[in-house]
Parts: sequence; C-alpha cells; structure tokens
Amino acid sequence: MASGFSFVSTSSRVNQTRSRRSHRSVFLFMVATTLISGCMFRLAQLQIVQGHHNRQLADQNRIRPLVIVADRGNILDRKGVPLAANQLSRSIYLYPREQSMQQWQETAVRLSKILDIPAEDILKKLKQVGYRSAIPARVYRNLTPQQFVALAEVGQIPGLEIQAESSRHYPNGNIAAHILGYIGEATADDLRANPDFPMGMLLGQMGIERIADPSLRGKWGSHLLEVDSVGKELRMLGEQKPVSGSDLRLTIDLKLQQAAEKALNNQRGAVVALDVKTGAVLVMASGPTFDPNLFTRKISTQEWKDLQGQDHPFLNRSLQGYPPGSTFKIVTTSAGIQSGKFSSTSTLPTFGAINIGGTLFHEHGGSGYGTIGFRDALAFSSNTFFYQVGMAVGPDEISKWGHRLGIGETSSMGLEGGSHGVIPTPEQKQKLYGEPWYGGDTVSMAIGQGVVQVTPLELAVMVSAIANGGYRVKPHLMSDQTNTPAAQREATGLNPDTIEVIRAGLAAVVKEGTARRLSDGSIPPTAGKTGTAEVIGQRDNALYVGYGPLNDPQIAVAVVVENGGFGAESAVPIAHEIYKAYFGTPKSAPPIK
Repeated sequence: MASGFSFVSTSSRVNQTRSRRSHRSVFLFMVATTLISGCMFRLAQLQIVQGHHNRQLADQNRIRPLVIVADRGNILDRKGVPLAANQLSRSIYLYPREQSMQQWQETAVRLSKILDIPAEDILKKLKQVGYRSAIPARVYRNLTPQQFVALAEVGQIPGLEIQAESSRHYPNGNIAAHILGYIGEATADDLRANPDFPMGMLLGQMGIERIADPSLRGKWGSHLLEVDSVGKELRMLGEQKPVSGSDLRLTIDLKLQQAAEKALNNQRGAVVALDVKTGAVLVMASGPTFDPNLFTRKISTQEWKDLQGQDHPFLNRSLQGYPPGSTFKIVTTSAGIQSGKFSSTSTLPTFGAINIGGTLFHEHGGSGYGTIGFRDALAFSSNTFFYQVGMAVGPDEISKWGHRLGIGETSSMGLEGGSHGVIPTPEQKQKLYGEPWYGGDTVSMAIGQGVVQVTPLELAVMVSAIANGGYRVKPHLMSDQTNTPAAQREATGLNPDTIEVIRAGLAAVVKEGTARRLSDGSIPPTAGKTGTAEVIGQRDNALYVGYGPLNDPQIAVAVVVENGGFGAESAVPIAHEIYKAYFGTPKSAPPIK
C-alpha cells in the first residue's frame, strides 16, 4: 500500500506541474499576442490612420519650404502714374530648429542691437512658428545697407538667412496717404481666419490698400528645398511660382493732389475736388498727414508715438464734420425758393441786427446792405437776409434740402473714420440732445452755425449739384466705377431758376466779393462761396466751396482750414492753387519767372 500510495502521489505532482506549465504557456502566449497586437495596431495607426500626417512630419525633417513674396498690384492715379508700387528689398528669415531655445534667446539679443527692435519681438515670431519647425519666420523687412553690413561683420549666425524679395514702396511719400493707407503683417486672428496665409503675410491695413487687398495682394509662392541632417541645402525639389496682384487705377489726379497738399502745408484741415459731372474724386487731402513708407518696415516706438500725437495725423479730415459757415447759405437759398415761400427774384430788407426772442443776431460786417435779393445776399454774405429766410421756411425744410444736396447722404467710400454731416430737425435735436428747439437754433442753422455739421466731401458734392445743373453726384475713388449704375448721379429736384440765381450769386462772390483773389487772370472765371465758422475759445475755421470754369463747369473744390480765420484769408488761396494745377497757365498769362 505504501508503494502504491507513492506511485499515485508522484503521478499527481507530475500532473500539477504540467498544468502549471500549460497555464504559464497560455499566459505567455496571451501576453505575446497582446504585445504583437498592440504593435500591429500602432503600426496600422501610424501608417494608415496617421500616415499622411507623419509623412508630412518626415518631409519637414528633410524639406525646407521657402516663401516667395508676390508683388502687390500697383496703385495708379487716373493718368497711370504710380501712387503705390514695389521695389527690391532684403528681409531676414530665421529657421527655428537650427538653434536651441536658449541659443535663440542669445541670438535675439545680438540681432536686436543691429536691427533696433526688441529681442522679445524676434522671439515672439519664432514662438509663433514653433522652435522645432522647418518653416522659417520672417523677423525683419526692408533691411538697410548699414544693417546689412553690420550683420556681415557679426559673422555667420546659424539659421539666419537674408532673402531678396518685393517690398511696398510709396514713391510720392506722404502724398494721398489717407487714401492709399498702408500695409502690415497679418495678425494671429488673420492667420486663424485664413489658414492658407503663410507666416508673415502682408495685408492692407488702411485705405485703398485695405479695401482692395484681395485683388492687390496676389498669391504668394514657395520653393521646396531638400536639406541634410544639419540643415545644409542639397537641391530644390520644386517651385510654386507667386502670382502678382492686379493693378488698380484710381480717379485721383496726382498733380492736383500734390498741389492741394503743398498748399494745405500740413495744417489741420482738408481739401476735396470732384468731377462735377461724374463724382470722380480728383483730390482728397487731409492735414496733417503721414508717410505710409514707415509701415514697410518695423516702425519705431517714437514714430508710432508721433503718429498718435495731438494733431492726429491718421484722421482723415475730409470725412469729418465741421460747421459749414456761410457756405451753407447755398442750402438755405435752395430751401427758401424751393419751399415756395420765396421766388428767385424775391427781395428782403437787411439790418445791422435782428432780435429773435430777446437775443440780437448781428449782420455780417456790422451793418445792413439795404433791400437785396438772393444773388446779392450770397455775394455779400448777408446774415440778416438769411436769418429771415430761415425763420420763414423753418428747420425741417432746410434739413430736407440739405440732405437732397448730399449732406448726411454721401458715402465715405469705405475709408476709415468716415462720418456723415448732420442737419438736425427740432424732433432730432430733442432726441439727440434732450433739448427743445429755439428760434436761435433756426437762424443759426440758416447761416451754417449751431448744430449743423458738414464734411468737406459733402461740401464738394453740394456745390457740384449747383455746377452740373441740379444733380447729386456719388463720389468714388476707383476709375472703373465711373459711369456705372452704382455711381449714377441723382436729380435733386432743384428748379432751373433756383440754380441760376445761386450760380449768379457764387459768380459775384468771385468777381466782386470775398473770393476776388480768384479773379487775377491766372485761371478761367470760376464761382464760389467763402465761409467763416466760429469755434468757441479758438480762432475761426476758414472754408471755401466753388467750381469752374463758369461756362462749362468741370471741377468742384471744397476747402476747410481749422482755425484758419476768414475763408478769404486761408481757404481761397488753397483753392486757387488747385485751379491753377487743373487749368494750367493760360496762354494769355505772362510766363512765371
């Protein structure tokens, strides 16, 4: 029994051992299977699911994309003269993975001293593309010859490359800056909204550069370069050629624009000139101005501070509201006759002052002009005549005809900072200011003071309607918009006799009134109206509106000079220079020495 027991026990131990080995084998098999399955799954994930992405990563390790900046389209004046063009320049690109983050911090400090920009700006550009990226970051545009030499003296900097490319150039400096605008690099928001934009993409930031940016900027290209493990270029794998932007022709006349800005002489104010028949903008000048070439490179802190100064050079004063002064008497004349309260031959007595609600409102010049009609009231700029007209027709009628002549209705053409003129009615005054309407508001409105505000652009539209026979033109800057349905002028409803008496009055202003300077024989006969608008606590603003020539009106001009005093003193000479540039020297005039 003992031996039998021993046999059974031994056999049991063998079975147990075999069972344990079997379990272990199964366990090891399952582990191996799991590991192999995991590897197969990961392999499938890498090659099939993420294959395209990983292939791109691998390509980035051996392929270096090099951006080719496309030429922006040229911006031309109405005669094809360049206002914004391109020129060859040099830019600095940094390839992030060529140095470690710590090395780049040291390099950025060295570069900042040469380029005169903060090291933080350089590091920010590198961080945007990523320190391990094969895509270069452009950290500086328009390298100067002095900076180029200074970089050469420093010696080779790993990952730094100077590339020749196209750069924006404004050949006339600050001329027409508020129209042209400027360009700048795409912001982070721009890049998120447009994934196809390369880093460093240049976009229009203001003016026509912004408005027409999609057609001006073209399409950037790229080189694909194969590099070795240390970043050395081996060969070019391919090229996507850039597509230049489209040229754009404006209605602006460079010769007239230069004359206007020279005459304005960077004073605070604005000048607008229009084609009276089509509404094409020939001149739009605002002072003080700025040089858009500043933005073709990294602008310094001091330069930016100067642009934010108290004179606000970025502000386009052509589109800002001003009290129009006596130039508004064109509107009051229109309202008086068109309302039926007066005829074109009506006369009124004038006085040294008129009492309205216990307040004396004085005559221009201090004494009356006797009994006169609309023609002489415009020629002599009689305030008491127009006080009476304003009281007779009322503010609603004046506001109505002001709007018909373009005030509060004229588009700013998409330019920045644009506003509309304001001719409030009693109801609107109560709503806007919470104040009732007084008789003094009406007489002030009648002579272009008080709550009335008109932009220089609207003043040019207003006087164009008198020049062209009663049509409100629609100002536009693109030459391809001229004579299109969108720029079609609209009838104001002015009667021929209303237009005729206003024309006669404006011609008398130039022939025998406050704008006699324009009758010196240097230009054909013109018509116009001066204005002087009160500014509380400061010198008056000077204004002028007019058109010429008398026998076939072609050009309308509006001028505002802030704190310029009398219109005849500051505004008329500016208009004179524009007329001379437009008409040229007459054959009968003696040569200028």
